[in-house]
Amino acid sequence: MYLIGIDIGSTAAKAVIMSEDKKEIINHMLMPTGWSSKETAGSILGWLREQDVTPENSHITATGYGRISVPYADKIVTEITCHGRGAYYMNEKDCTVIDIGGQDTKIIYVEKGIVSNFIMNDKCSAGTGRFLEIMANTLGVNLDEIFTLAGQGREISISSMCTVFAESEVISLIGSGSPKEDIAAGVVNSIANKVYTLCTRLNSESDSYFLTGGFCDSSYMRKQLSKKLGKAVGSNSMARYAGAVGAALSI
Repeated sequence: MYLIGIDIGSTAAKAVIMSEDKKEIINHMLMPTGWSSKETAGSILGWLREQDVTPENSHITATGYGRISVPYADKIVTEITCHGRGAYYMNEKDCTVIDIGGQDTKIIYVEKGIVSNFIMNDKCSAGTGRFLEIMANTLGVNLDEIFTLAGQGREISISSMCTVFAESEVISLIGSGSPKEDIAAGVVNSIANKVYTLCTRLNSESDSYFLTGGFCDSSYMRKQLSKKLGKAVGSNSMARYAGAVGAALSI
């Protein structure tokens, strides 16, 4: 019996195949969610069948924004619970999970594998993956390039918290001749500031932070978060799959 976790987020969908004893992640996949979560769920089912995994020989749990669009799931669990469980599985200790998603940012405190407290950003997309995507497009670079540029620049303050106004602010900075590297540093650090504010509001007093989501591979983002929080922020290459891993563990 396989344990399957499917996390259909607002921008990306992830799936993992885990062994029944929960000791091994056998395989994993990542794909854009696209406009239809239902179609994405169908594509994931096709991928599972290619691995000889079927609803008949597995237990399937769905999470994320599109969790209700997985008709073959045996169970549906909220993303807060799944991200907490997945991060604890990877980090192996109590921690504060920082999940910077496409449309929201979640700060989750996990004790002994159980979520004890959490906080999310408001409805504004500032401080999220979508915010960074918009700013990268405005600068004419991709997401990897904006982190590289930020590491080469000196931070310019981006004062606007609203994505629309922040975009206008960036356009004005471009027009005034500010270096692209400095603007990129300002954009990325504005996200780090937003995360720091949320962590402060949660007040978990955690000694361990663990970054999940699409920014987990960015050493620059982890460096900035560590600097602001005053404690090291850990992560690993599988951290973007934390929600899917937590779903698989939710049998």
